[in-house]
Amino acid sequence: MANPNQEIKYTKIFINNQFVDAVSGKTFPTVNPSTGKKLADIAEGDKADVDLAVKAAKAAFERSSTWRQMDASARGLLLWKLSSLMERDANALASLESLDNGKPFPNAMYDVQGSIKTLRYYAGLADKVGGDTMPSDGPHFSYTRKEPVGVVGQIIPWNYPLAMLSWKWGPALAAGCTIVMKPAEQTPLTALYMAALSKEAGFPDGVINMVPGYGPTAGGAISSHPDIRKVAFTGSVEVGKIIMAAAATSNLKKVSLELGGKSPLVICEDANVEEAAKIAYMAVFENQGQCCIAATRTFVHESIYDQFVQKASELAKARKVGNPFTAGTVHGPQIDDTQYKKILGYIEVGQKEGAKLVTGGKTVGTEGYFIEPTIFANVTDEMTIAKEEIFGPVQSIIKYRTLDEAIERANNTSFGLAAGIVTNDINKALTFSHAVEAGSVWVNTYLAVVNQAPFGGYKQSGIGRELGKDSLEGYLETKSVTVRLPSKV
Repeated sequence: MANPNQEIKYTKIFINNQFVDAVSGKTFPTVNPSTGKKLADIAEGDKADVDLAVKAAKAAFERSSTWRQMDASARGLLLWKLSSLMERDANALASLESLDNGKPFPNAMYDVQGSIKTLRYYAGLADKVGGDTMPSDGPHFSYTRKEPVGVVGQIIPWNYPLAMLSWKWGPALAAGCTIVMKPAEQTPLTALYMAALSKEAGFPDGVINMVPGYGPTAGGAISSHPDIRKVAFTGSVEVGKIIMAAAATSNLKKVSLELGGKSPLVICEDANVEEAAKIAYMAVFENQGQCCIAATRTFVHESIYDQFVQKASELAKARKVGNPFTAGTVHGPQIDDTQYKKILGYIEVGQKEGAKLVTGGKTVGTEGYFIEPTIFANVTDEMTIAKEEIFGPVQSIIKYRTLDEAIERANNTSFGLAAGIVTNDINKALTFSHAVEAGSVWVNTYLAVVNQAPFGGYKQSGIGRELGKDSLEGYLETKSVTVRLPSKV
């Protein structure tokens, strides 16, 4: 049951299975985006706290430690126990997510349930990680071992706090790594709650550490720490570049980056317009448009363009914007004042550059950071709203003539995170799926992210993959061992 008055129990840094104040004694506020008012003061970690967290994680990774001596199957059982505790506390987690992030409570609960499934997927994989044997020349026996990287740093975003935590904890813990995580400063509450649950689940001291704080200080300390062997980050391209540079100039640590997008969704002339409009509606307005894979470039065939724009407008106008704890609300606030003003700025630029504002474009209410679902028509490729990631509820509907043209224009971007096509023609579906430069492609659906399939981007949308077995590889080293034998056989 949704609880807008959910108690906030955890506000401190979590190191070595203990909640502690920041070394500096500093705190920072976390704000309810529905009201703009402070929810709680959170301990502000920086380099000194990251150093302590890394020290704890490094000790937990020592060869003789409880964690390193634990069977892989036992690691899987711990992950399953953690997921079961999440199931028990699902209402509390979802309520905290809605308070801190602003997403409607049913969406927050969906994220909780999805995160449980992610942890259980990796719980099942924990004892399936293995090497290989291979034929060697001469009297030799050669085999490979898959070994955990070691201490890993993980920096997660504010748009899907619990989901991003599970995407990173799951493979890292299944692989046998130890973790120092920094949650987004806008949304630390569920991450700190999860830290408490990890202790209750029985994870040994130092395996999981949580350091809330700001990007340049806490995040920068993680990226450049010489004892962290891998850093995983989800967020903007700009910050991803900073993290990659810090990783390179410190100790050349492994890097996985899941970054921004300007994803295309192509609506073919054979599509059912009503169904296509519904797919496009969810593809762009889900999570208030604060979604890295949001299909903010909707390419619609010229023969059905006007009909599609009309239907899209009807859907957007009917979308209920409001308090995330109010029954029937499907669209909450933007995350904070900075993002709110940035989105409104893009809406203003879109109008100035000649796009037709079909619906929306205004703020909602007198408190919080609410913006109407917004649709622009007559958008051309060179317009700012068609090129830059807005990260808000703004749909640009673009006209095209041929599929080849749509593919070329879809690929004309520095991003490559996701793409989609709506068509009843299998040849068009396959041609587009194979030609588009994107890490995930959906046919006659969108946002269909599943734990079993890898997720990540082409070009500046990232490096490496989340989810699936591919994600595990980023937390593993491959060691080759060759043994001389008395004879060939």
